[in-house]
Amino acid sequence: MPASGGVWKALERGIRIGCDIVQLFVKNNLQWFGRPFTPAELAQYANQLAAGKLARVFGHTGYLINLAAPASPKRDKSLRSLTQEIQLAADLGLPFLVMHPGAHLGQGEGPGLRQLAAGLDEVFAATRHCPVRIALENTAGQGTYLGGQIDQLAEVYQRVKRPRRLAVCLDTAHLFAAGYDIRTPKGWDDLIAQVDSLLGLKEVLAVHLNDSRGELGSRRDRHAHIGEGKLGRAAFGHIVNDPRLAALPGCLETPKSPDLHEDVANLAVLRSLVNSS
Repeated sequence: MPASGGVWKALERGIRIGCDIVQLFVKNNLQWFGRPFTPAELAQYANQLAAGKLARVFGHTGYLINLAAPASPKRDKSLRSLTQEIQLAADLGLPFLVMHPGAHLGQGEGPGLRQLAAGLDEVFAATRHCPVRIALENTAGQGTYLGGQIDQLAEVYQRVKRPRRLAVCLDTAHLFAAGYDIRTPKGWDDLIAQVDSLLGLKEVLAVHLNDSRGELGSRRDRHAHIGEGKLGRAAFGHIVNDPRLAALPGCLETPKSPDLHEDVANLAVLRSLVNSS
C-alpha cells in the first residue's frame, strides 16, 4: 500500500479495500534517507493498528539500497540507509523488511555475495539490539542482480554471522522469470522442496503474489495482474492452497492506480482460488 501522506495512510488504504495484510515502505523508496517519525505520526499509526482489521503488517526497503555493490560512496549510503530503515521499522513494530539482494555490477557473483553478506553483518552489528529481520527476496536475475537462484540466497545464510536476523520472501513473478516453472503443481513442489532443502521453509516469512509479463526464464522483472500474465490464473490455485505456506502473509505488487481498483480485483481473484483447486 502507498504510504503517501503518512505511514498510517498505508494501513488506512489497506483496510478500506479489505486487505488482510499490508506491506509498506517506511520512508520514500526512491530516497536514501528519511526523517524519524514524530510522536503524532506514531500515534496515528498505532490507532490504525488498534482497529484490529489487519492480520499482519511488514515493510519493504527502498530500491536504492545495494549491499552487493563494490566499495563505493553509494554502497556506504546503502549501509547507512538500511540501518536507518531497520530503526524506522522497529519504531513501527514491524517484524521484518523485505529487501532485494542487490546487483554485483560486474564484479561477479562470488564477490557480490561476499559484499552482500559483509554488508548485512555490518548493519546487523549496528542494530544488534533490534529484532527486525531482513527477508531477502528472490529476483528475476536481471542484469547483474543476485538472488535469481535459491542457492545464492542460501550462500548468504552461510556467510553471515547472524543468520537469525535473516529470512526469505518468495516472489512468484521473479521465480518464473528466473526459470522456475511453477505453473504446475509439480513445478511448484520442486521449487518448495529446493527452498526447504537449502534454507528450510521456516525461513520463508512472506510471499509476493504477482503474475509475470515476462516469459519463463526471460529474466525480466515485469509484474502483471493475477491471471493476465505468463504464469496464468491456474498457477495461483496450487500456490494459495499450499498447506505448507498457509500461515504466511501474501501480498500483491501488481500495477495500480490511485483508487486501487486493480488491487480489489486481484484480491478477489486470489480469494476465489482458495480451496478451489
